Amino acid sequence: MSSVYSINKGVNRPIVFKGLKGQWIAWLAAGLVCLLLLFVLLYLTSVPLMICLVLVLLLGGGLFASVYRLNNRYGAQGWMKVMASRATTKIVRCNKLFQ
Repeated sequence: MSSVYSINKGVNRPIVFKGLKGQWIAWLAAGLVCLLLLFVLLYLTSVPLMICLVLVLLLGGGLFASVYRLNNRYGAQGWMKVMASRATTKIVRCNKLFQ
């Protein structure tokens, strides 16, 4: 019994999976990999298992909440547009008079 997930919605539309659009899928996946590595690091350094689990679950919940909040706020391409607008100059000054 296999499940079939519909990912692509059509030509020139962003990838959507479980409500996440475009780049936010990659951000969530990278965050989950970091949480897995954090759990392994804590477990190998002899931190008690319950502390590891509670810490990783709390951080995972925060990760999901923040990624879904940013996804709803900026959409598929909005975050890149915000970062690009911060990189552009606001004022262009000309100190020389035209001759």
